[in-house]
Amino acid sequence: MIEILTPAQVDKARATGALVADILQSLRTRSRVGTNLLDLDHWTAELIREAGAESCYVDYAPSFGEGPFGHYVCTSVNDAVLHGRPRDQRLADGDLLTLDLAVRLDGVAADSAISFVVGDSRPAGSVEMIETTERALAAGIAAAVPGAKIGDLSHAIGTVLRAAGYPINMQFGGHGIGTTMHQDPHVSNDGRPGRGYRLRPGLLLALEPWIMVDTDELVTDDDGWTLRSATGCLTAHSEHTIAITEDGAEILTLPTSVAAPA
Repeated sequence: MIEILTPAQVDKARATGALVADILQSLRTRSRVGTNLLDLDHWTAELIREAGAESCYVDYAPSFGEGPFGHYVCTSVNDAVLHGRPRDQRLADGDLLTLDLAVRLDGVAADSAISFVVGDSRPAGSVEMIETTERALAAGIAAAVPGAKIGDLSHAIGTVLRAAGYPINMQFGGHGIGTTMHQDPHVSNDGRPGRGYRLRPGLLLALEPWIMVDTDELVTDDDGWTLRSATGCLTAHSEHTIAITEDGAEILTLPTSVAAPA
């Protein structure tokens, strides 16, 4: 299903997006050497509850997962890149952590992910990987103008990732979002321009470039959810929810302390 939101729903999405972004920034501040991933999950549940929102994850049970996710935030560390199920694990200096969060507030969902390095160490290539996903995300957002096609966004994202030399997995990517978390259209992290669904004002998309250093192959943990690089290499992931407007793309998942670009 491709859902076009009303102006009133887009306004609600702005509030949801700000909530998601602010929770992620709070979790980033709390992610220190020695922090337990289960504590991050507990804090997320508290922040969602305090906001009067609901988790998009805790009861989520798609075909690619093993039963309900059962947690409130995805915590992917180092070689884990997607759907990292929180576990009894303490963060170490130099860990590359991705936090991915989706919530629904007043009936509208938003989804975002951030990657960062914990502590003072900076493993080789870690910062460059994160910056590459952020640049690819920015390129995809810049291409998201009314009348553009999904392939234009995918091509913009893929151009940045390929230029940086990273393999691209086409199995998981961005997606439509609205009153539910995962909707059509699928937005691959590479593609051909001029192909696919034509963007319209009121469409919400979650764009999410993610990369692994030396492989495009994923393996699934025994938890049935956490996806890791097949070679054990480092990974990174960045995501924003955007709204297509008459004037272009509006980023909805910016922290409230950061003003959206004009």
